[in-house]
Amino acid sequence: MRLVQISDCHLHADPWARSRAGFPLRQLEAVIEAARGARPDVVLVTGDVSQDETAASYRLAEQALSRLESPWFWLGGNHDQPALMADVRALHEEVDLNGWRLLLADTSVKGQAHGELGEKRLARLAERLGADERPTLLAMHHPPVAVGSAWLDQIGLHDREALWQTLAPFPQLKLILCGHIHQAFHARHALPGGDVTIYGCPSTTDQFLPGAEDFAVDEASRPGYRIVELQRGEWLTWVERVDL
Repeated sequence: MRLVQISDCHLHADPWARSRAGFPLRQLEAVIEAARGARPDVVLVTGDVSQDETAASYRLAEQALSRLESPWFWLGGNHDQPALMADVRALHEEVDLNGWRLLLADTSVKGQAHGELGEKRLARLAERLGADERPTLLAMHHPPVAVGSAWLDQIGLHDREALWQTLAPFPQLKLILCGHIHQAFHARHALPGGDVTIYGCPSTTDQFLPGAEDFAVDEASRPGYRIVELQRGEWLTWVERVDL
């Protein structure tokens, strides 16, 4: 099972709108074309699909993503409007990946850049984890660990300790994929049932400079996506960059 992760597209209603480092829609289209060549079985978009939170930006995203020859799913980030997303394409809580499960968690907080799950969403996540013992991959927008950039860590997942307490009884959880940080990243978090590995993903548009104390764009990095090969309880993953 080959999964491709795409993240942080930051589209506008205007298809020719610029970002700091280019044209987000054109960059997304280039990433999608490259991802198609990787022949994924499923594609996951981990939030911040929109920058201006407009219905038109989601329609542009849907048109671009529909060029994929595989099923695709998305979740919202801090720049998104989930209701508008759902009007264009349904939001899912779970995707069957044959021997694996993919669970999607909403970490967005209305009007805020940081993320939070809260008691109700954490309880729902525990319920879903308890329903199946297959190896599980959890996707969310905000990273559940510090990433080493002061400004990004301030707007990360604020209730991450509560998340890890919720996840502790479920050794089937193996991987967490996140967006938000606009960079390749990996870390491990130890739980009683074994380590959980966390992976971040490049943006399809501007990249953030790793390790920066304050906001900084990584002008040397290119847009990209992550490939995850899922096997029998094991995985292999890497990042691909796209020339524009």
